[in-house]
Amino acid sequence: MTWDDSGQQHQIAGQPARAPEPVWWPAQPVFAQPAPRRRPVASGVALAVGFTVIGVFVLALVVYFLIFLSPGVILAASLLAFVPLAIVMVGIWLVDRWEPEPRVALLFAFLWGAAVSVGTALIVDLVVGSVQGLVGIGARGGAEVFGAVVQAPIVEEVAKGFGVLLVLWIFRRHFDGPVDGVVYAATVAAGFAFVENIQYFALQVVDDLTLGSDGLVFVFVVRALMSPFAHVMYTACTGIALGWAARRTGRLGAIGWFALGVVPAAALHALWNGALVVVGDGFFVYYLLVQVPIFVAMVLLVVFLRRNERRVTHARLAEYAAVGWFSADEVAMLSTGAGRRRARRWAAANGTGPAMRRFVSDATRLAFTRQRLVKGKRGHDEGARRDEADLLAALAASRSALQAPPAAFVGWPQQPALAWQQQQQQQPQPQPEQVWPQQPAQRQVPQQPVQQHHWQDGPPTHDPWGRPLPPPGW
Repeated sequence: MTWDDSGQQHQIAGQPARAPEPVWWPAQPVFAQPAPRRRPVASGVALAVGFTVIGVFVLALVVYFLIFLSPGVILAASLLAFVPLAIVMVGIWLVDRWEPEPRVALLFAFLWGAAVSVGTALIVDLVVGSVQGLVGIGARGGAEVFGAVVQAPIVEEVAKGFGVLLVLWIFRRHFDGPVDGVVYAATVAAGFAFVENIQYFALQVVDDLTLGSDGLVFVFVVRALMSPFAHVMYTACTGIALGWAARRTGRLGAIGWFALGVVPAAALHALWNGALVVVGDGFFVYYLLVQVPIFVAMVLLVVFLRRNERRVTHARLAEYAAVGWFSADEVAMLSTGAGRRRARRWAAANGTGPAMRRFVSDATRLAFTRQRLVKGKRGHDEGARRDEADLLAALAASRSALQAPPAAFVGWPQQPALAWQQQQQQQPQPQPEQVWPQQPAQRQVPQQPVQQHHWQDGPPTHDPWGRPLPPPGW
């Protein structure tokens, strides 16, 4: 049985099997079913095709920039564009700390935004401009306003959002919810904004050198310091929508959520561009009264979603603990940032830091895989059940590594002598009428230390090799 958000119990497919015996450090769990190994051929092919498309757009953009701008100007503009990029990447890292996404997925998202999204926007702008020139519209009839307030928001948000949708399709196992959607959307937007800023800064440098003006300072302040998260906020709307889709539907169903998320993304984008075109001298007042509250609201929403991630982690891992896969202390440790930090410090002191990092990462992914099983519709949970089996096997391997003997291990340690054994050692030649308990036979070196389930003085404080065990709750 499990619980949904309303507190009702229900049975779902893939309910965790009961462990043969409860996990109590350093007990080694035995899994009832072996984890099937999978080869995601389709996802690998899609990823290769995606990177190929990105490569084509990268080459095209390099040629485009070199045609109109000198390498020195591009370099100077790139250095300026690194400032807002660094600010955004720090923000993404802070949001992504609880369940870090795969680096290859983040790289794909960034390059999609920097190359394909920017290239798509430039192509559409070129086509629309050519059509307007043919029909004689030019700059008349509000064509510039249309391009800034209607065309750019729709085209750019569709191009960026489609990159997030591709990440959902290709990296389905790692796309677990709205926070992941925010992370991937922000990464796509960071790539887009980086290249767009290079273009804006470079063109302004050329204008300043040609006309002797100083407009670069104003452009840098507005784009790099006042609005580094502008594109992130827009595309995050699409990312959140796709994050909900990841928990509720399959790959095809996510298309509808994608379309739903693009609407507020384009609206926020149009609100910003429209202010730059219409407000004029009152822009800074508009910025303080409209854009700052929107940014604060978005930050609060992300904070709420991150806290919900922790609640989900605790609730889903508790279901596994109820059938013996985790101990209560492990669930408490894995559900709080402070507990994870204490566990990592303990593991680092005992030489098992990498194993602990894998254990924490796999356990967190297991919790969100379980969430997909709980919230998803029937027919879309087969992949989640396979992921669950894979993660349980990975957790077993991490446990084995955490229990591995120290590097200087020369043999299995002996258990402390009990009281009656100490008395026997003090009386090597007992009187005939005394009957002493028989000593356990000397065993060969086992593959794992013997697990003691009945301790004389409570739970152990050290493992069999003398290393301190983590405190209760980690």
